[in-house]
Amino acid sequence: MNDLDLRKISTAFSFAVKTIRTHKARTFLALLGVVIGVFAVVTVMTLGNGVKGFILGQVESFGSDLIQVEVKIPGTGTQSSGNATGRAEGTQITTLTVKDSEAIHKLSNVAAAYAGTIGQERATYGSVEKRIFLFGTGADVVQVDRNAKLASGRFFTDGEDTSLARVVVLGSETKNTFFGDSEAVGESVTIKGEKYRVIGVLAPRGAVAFLNFDTFTYVPIQTLQKKILGVDYVQMISVQMKDASHEEETVADIVALLRKRHDIDNPNKDDFAVSSTKEAQKTLGDVLGSITILLLALTSISLVVGGVGIMNVMYVSVSERTSEIGLRKALGATSGGILRQFLFEALIITFMGGLIGIILGMLLSFGLSIIFQHFGFDVVLQFSFVSFLLGAGFSMAVGLIFGIAPAYRASQLSPMEALRKE
Repeated sequence: MNDLDLRKISTAFSFAVKTIRTHKARTFLALLGVVIGVFAVVTVMTLGNGVKGFILGQVESFGSDLIQVEVKIPGTGTQSSGNATGRAEGTQITTLTVKDSEAIHKLSNVAAAYAGTIGQERATYGSVEKRIFLFGTGADVVQVDRNAKLASGRFFTDGEDTSLARVVVLGSETKNTFFGDSEAVGESVTIKGEKYRVIGVLAPRGAVAFLNFDTFTYVPIQTLQKKILGVDYVQMISVQMKDASHEEETVADIVALLRKRHDIDNPNKDDFAVSSTKEAQKTLGDVLGSITILLLALTSISLVVGGVGIMNVMYVSVSERTSEIGLRKALGATSGGILRQFLFEALIITFMGGLIGIILGMLLSFGLSIIFQHFGFDVVLQFSFVSFLLGAGFSMAVGLIFGIAPAYRASQLSPMEALRKE
């Protein structure tokens, strides 16, 4: 690029800046649409990455050596709408049992396994009455779920599970609800008309994947089944592997075992689904990534609207400045110079809008991070370089795409026609 080309660009840029300064109201209106659009894109990108990182981190906190078995409606996929809708409408799959968990425990690469199910029931202690979540598990839960740590007392044993012992381990919030600062271990709460002795209290762990375990009350699975819920099935089985490198083989062994136990010879009729932590992370990552892309596509519409606004403002500007364009052409200005001036106007406006939108997006991300932390969710919203490039790229693309048509129209005006209109 020679000195002449640089002077042409510099002159066009100077004229564009002067025009923008002169028409502040028009510039603000054109700027507003771009600011809103870029702000929306940057916010969605930052929120999407932050929530995705939070959820995947929560799943990973359970450990990378875990396998989860869950009930599934036969003929549907694990993540399918048919399975989700059926479960939401109350379809019960009653084929998964404690015996299945015991059989899985005997597989060569399984270190521990427990069956689990969740229910609700009213509990009372003294004058305090509250409906609580009951989490029925096997004794292996403390080995499989490494985040279930005791603050006091102990966890129940296999013997207490098989003998249907009326014992409970309280989550920290449930303990505070009934006992406050008093000692809970050794006391008894009444559940469904029967006394259950508190043998342990869990340390606070907060919400995991938006599920607050501190509100749970752990009960031996068979006690919950037979004395409280009156069922003989479970909702899930959690498995810990001895060697996580043999994950695929272990998953295949569990699938083959359950098909044999449930008399299933057609995979389409599986009434269970088996997935590892890594597989769950990949599935969640794909789903959350797709949602983020969809939201980006939707918010990009606001950028298109902003671009149309810029184009309209530029067309109005061309109409108002017809005589100016004609005079400049009569004095020797070229079509290329006029084109560059109007194109620079569009690019400068969108660049300014993009910069303001990016700054507002950064401030919102910082504010939302503080709010999430305040409510106990470890969601880190970090403004990334990718978000910056995306916001800046979108804004400049809008300026270029929607600014070129009015700029070209201005450059093609005939000097005589322009002066005649004046």
